[in-house]
Amino acid sequence: MRVSISKSKNAELLYIIKDIKKNGKRTSKTIERLGNIETLKNELATDREGVMAWANERAKELTRQEKNNERHVIIKYSPSQLIEKDHQRFFIGGYIFLKQILHELKLDKVCRHIASDYQFKFDLTDILATLIYTRILSPSSKKSSFEIASSYLEAPRFDIQHIYRALDIIAKEKNTLQTFVYRSSSNIVKRHTGVLYFDCTNFFFEMDEEDELKRYGQSKENRPNPLVQMGMFLDGNGIPLSFCINPGNTNEQTTLIPLEAQMLKDFDISKCVVCTDAGVASTNNRLFNTLGRRSFIVTQSIKKLKAYLKEWALADTGWSLPATRTTPATHDLVLSDLDEKDQTTFEKIYYKERWYIEGGLEQRLIVSYSPKYKAYQRKIRDKQIERAQVMIHNGVKRKGKNQNDPARFITETNTTPAGEIAEEIYRTLDITKIHEEEKYDGFYAVCTTLTDEVSEVIKVNQRRWEIEESFRIMKSEFKSRPVYLSRNDRVIAHFTTCFLSLLVYRLLEQKLQEKYTVCQIISTLQSMNFLHHEGEGYIPTYTRTDLTDDLHELLGHRTDTQIVTEKKMKKILKMIKL
Repeated sequence: MRVSISKSKNAELLYIIKDIKKNGKRTSKTIERLGNIETLKNELATDREGVMAWANERAKELTRQEKNNERHVIIKYSPSQLIEKDHQRFFIGGYIFLKQILHELKLDKVCRHIASDYQFKFDLTDILATLIYTRILSPSSKKSSFEIASSYLEAPRFDIQHIYRALDIIAKEKNTLQTFVYRSSSNIVKRHTGVLYFDCTNFFFEMDEEDELKRYGQSKENRPNPLVQMGMFLDGNGIPLSFCINPGNTNEQTTLIPLEAQMLKDFDISKCVVCTDAGVASTNNRLFNTLGRRSFIVTQSIKKLKAYLKEWALADTGWSLPATRTTPATHDLVLSDLDEKDQTTFEKIYYKERWYIEGGLEQRLIVSYSPKYKAYQRKIRDKQIERAQVMIHNGVKRKGKNQNDPARFITETNTTPAGEIAEEIYRTLDITKIHEEEKYDGFYAVCTTLTDEVSEVIKVNQRRWEIEESFRIMKSEFKSRPVYLSRNDRVIAHFTTCFLSLLVYRLLEQKLQEKYTVCQIISTLQSMNFLHHEGEGYIPTYTRTDLTDDLHELLGHRTDTQIVTEKKMKKILKMIKL
């Protein structure tokens, strides 16, 4: 800061000013009005040189205060003065906490490595980072993502056409990116590759025409659109490891082995337990995960067991309670002797186990029974039966297509209740179907090759919910569907950015010690915006909470002071530069 003199016919006025940049041009801004030199001479009882010395000392003091963030900023606004046209005042700032994760992942390093093999001049790091920020904070089209990025604290260093060119590169280097971020993420959090979770889902397109990638298949949302299928591995902490994209009509059981083999090779993993649901648990997949030092845990449908195993699983006798810290294991329990009105009995989980050989594979079948789970299933089914009765009363004709459709309890007959042949079809509840389903209430089964304690096997299997949640986050919060891209390489690039976005979010969630929900984290980041005052700094417009405090603790700097000076904001952005 420095002293400036403004002269007029009748007076000389002293000001303290500082140099700033406005619209890319250097200009100055008045910080403080000191007053008329003649008036100051009388007030300070000194001459002109004494006034100037005092003014220079005041400028030095304000400079020191600003350097140490001690200077009080006074901003004047007029209710009659219009804001400047085409001048940006609002900036999005929540992305800087995501940028910090990408900085720790060293995204710029892998992007420079990729760029060395191609002849493009755009900044791949900036483009990929922007696509990740917008996918998490404001998911939209690539064009809209570019427009949104113009409101970030740092303007994008590329044009819209560069995004589409970069998508081609991202698709080609999908495996390179996955391998690099796996290794670099190990420096941020501990990667638990001893347990791997795998599952598949599909995403639909807003189009009618198929091609080699987009195919009609069984949609998870029952939508009549072309699909692509995504298979994904998560580690034992729920952090994404690897993914693949296949045509929408691919049998998901055939997708596990190619992706797992590639991942084991690229990530140098030799010992692991692969955990999947029953839909992916084919005999081939199970056998593959008995090779080397690998094992598996898969859910098993009791209904699809062979007759002798089903009879054993549902038998009333032979049940046990696992040991706890205070009580030893209890064996040879009879389920019918349980008093389900007893709260301690209601909350417990009972089990039985046996080994059996099928298809050349020896595996361990663990069946658990929970009175609480049984009550839950009965409650859900009772509601579905009520809806089925309403459908019968209203004459609704629909066949039950899945296991949760109330129409599955409706049967049609062309005889009257008295047994006479009728002209019209009678629709009634299928009591036999209801009783058949009730037999399995409360039961749950898994197959494994592990010899660990039952409680440990069940504990590992219970964390499968994280991969289901990851797909839900991609579909809901990240709005990864419907897909509007048509070129297959750009479709793959789209899901690569979705995968990387999920990885970044999960890493941030882990660093926050999983204290907050996905909605809390994303909505908070979306709200962390600033009002810029030229020459002074950025005024936070968000609400300070425990979550914002934790985010700033991770960042190592605060943006929730009453005003963040331009110098301080530049320092923060430089610290996490990509």
